[in-house]
Amino acid sequence: MPMPTEERVSQLVAELVERRGLDLEGVVIAAAGSGQAKLTVVVDSDGSPDLDAVAELSSEISQTLDDAGDFGETAYLLEITTPGIDRPLTALRHWQRAQGRKVKIVLAPGAESPEGKTTFEARVGVATDSEVALVLGGKRKPHRVTVPLADIQSAVVQVEFNPPGAAELELAGGVAPGRPQPGAQEETETDTPAAASDSLTEGIVE
Repeated sequence: MPMPTEERVSQLVAELVERRGLDLEGVVIAAAGSGQAKLTVVVDSDGSPDLDAVAELSSEISQTLDDAGDFGETAYLLEITTPGIDRPLTALRHWQRAQGRKVKIVLAPGAESPEGKTTFEARVGVATDSEVALVLGGKRKPHRVTVPLADIQSAVVQVEFNPPGAAELELAGGVAPGRPQPGAQEETETDTPAAASDSLTEGIVE
């Protein structure tokens, strides 16, 4: 079953995604059984992606892939989706969009810890090219520190089932514009597809 690489598909769709004011966060190609493939294109933006724009993007990507012919005779299902809430923060834009969110942080070896340990949870504040403000102490004793981004080995947003305290959210500078408030509603928001196409090549029905 001939299939293009994820890197090849990323190159084909990157400009289409950018034209819609979106960021391409990843491409995943997987076998879907019966000689079919599933192609997932992950996109994001500063606000919630417009569903009509995502549907149009889906059609454009489908046409581009069909014209390129990289899938050959292999039928494929295309899905356009947004990142789950608990995605890792690996770029400055991720930190900025996660403002107001609770994250689990692992510091790089040798980095000085504001908590006295290398792994801890904090709420994300304002991020710049070189550092990020973090709110520690939770609802009871919220206080803000600043940590160099270079000192952070990994950071993953945590799903929250209760809203944060007003003081800690204020110290974080609030939630990034266009992003949902942290709280109980998040259990239904993780990994929700923004849009999916039904039949992009002959023989595929979702």
